Amino acid sequence: MLCFSSPPANDSPEEFAQNKQKSDNITQQLSRERKDYENTQRLLLLGAGESGKSTILKQMVILHLGSFTKEQRKEKALQIKTNVKDVVLTVTEAMSQIDPPVLFGDTSNIKILDEIKEQVEEPDFDFPPIFFDRCAKVWKDSGVQRCFERSNEYQLIDCAPYFMEENKLRQVSDQEYLPDDQDVLHCRVMTRGILEIRFTWDKAKFHVFDVGGQRGERKKWVQCFNDVTAIIFVVASSSFNMVIQEDKSTNRLHEALELFEAIWTNRWLREVSVILFLNKQDLLKQKIKSGKFSLERYFPEFAAYRPPGSAKSDQDDNADTVRAKYFIRDKFVEISVNTPHEHKYLYPYFTTAVDTENIRRVFIACRDIIQRLHLRQYDLL
Repeated sequence: MLCFSSPPANDSPEEFAQNKQKSDNITQQLSRERKDYENTQRLLLLGAGESGKSTILKQMVILHLGSFTKEQRKEKALQIKTNVKDVVLTVTEAMSQIDPPVLFGDTSNIKILDEIKEQVEEPDFDFPPIFFDRCAKVWKDSGVQRCFERSNEYQLIDCAPYFMEENKLRQVSDQEYLPDDQDVLHCRVMTRGILEIRFTWDKAKFHVFDVGGQRGERKKWVQCFNDVTAIIFVVASSSFNMVIQEDKSTNRLHEALELFEAIWTNRWLREVSVILFLNKQDLLKQKIKSGKFSLERYFPEFAAYRPPGSAKSDQDDNADTVRAKYFIRDKFVEISVNTPHEHKYLYPYFTTAVDTENIRRVFIACRDIIQRLHLRQYDLL
């Protein structure tokens, strides 16, 4: 900061007054920026790939920034059409790779698939209606559906059943298609680098960072550690029977637990509390209720697990889904209990990121927690 007690020898009184005014303006601007910085609650979204972090960020846009612009929706329309292409090509390619392999129910669909592959390689390919007609025919094939039911054996985006539903696929195929909020929430685009949004909620300022969750993106996380109010760690609870994209062998939920422990014990985050979003509860319930996937197969200790007496159930829960979701929750709680830190707390919530009302309720529940953490961060509590 510049300081003038008397005019320098070479300055006239007018120049001295101007310089002092500039100095005062700079000091005031720095003071305002510092105050604004200290009044902003910074949240860092972390978690493994495919956990739903970016969907949580989209919900913040919907809830606190008035949703998406027409231009943003147009951009998402193209990404959604790309999702449809990726789903069809991924499932049909997996048919010959999974063990045992799956054959087409109707061999005439092989020719249609070849036409799709040729079409998407065309330099001027722009998702014409005939492309979606072909995708719909291939998708209905009994062999393709059997392979889709085994999608835990390969990498497939979660939005596959949403966009491949007959009526939804017809909407997406329209040349004038503009996605609604639910479509945007289901759209899958891998996060690369650091995304961030700012918004004001009940006069409180928030700055939220979303960083890619794949292993190759995690080296960028440390750039966001400074002055974080809280971490929102997002877990795909439904991923207990799936493997990560990077090595095709590591169980996704095991990976999430190891990653959470690394964050919980990180020396740079020793006093940063964690809000745990046990996400994709809708998909977890579908898997457990179907009876096709056993949590015990991947976590043998689940056989002896009993949920706490305080366990609460939702309207669509049964005894098995309640037991499963609390077991997964307690695996993360156990890590926090076994490595306690003073002034560091874990706040777990069950979430479904594509359900705006669910996320609204969770955000309201978290708001006071974040506010207290922010006040403690600056020794105001």
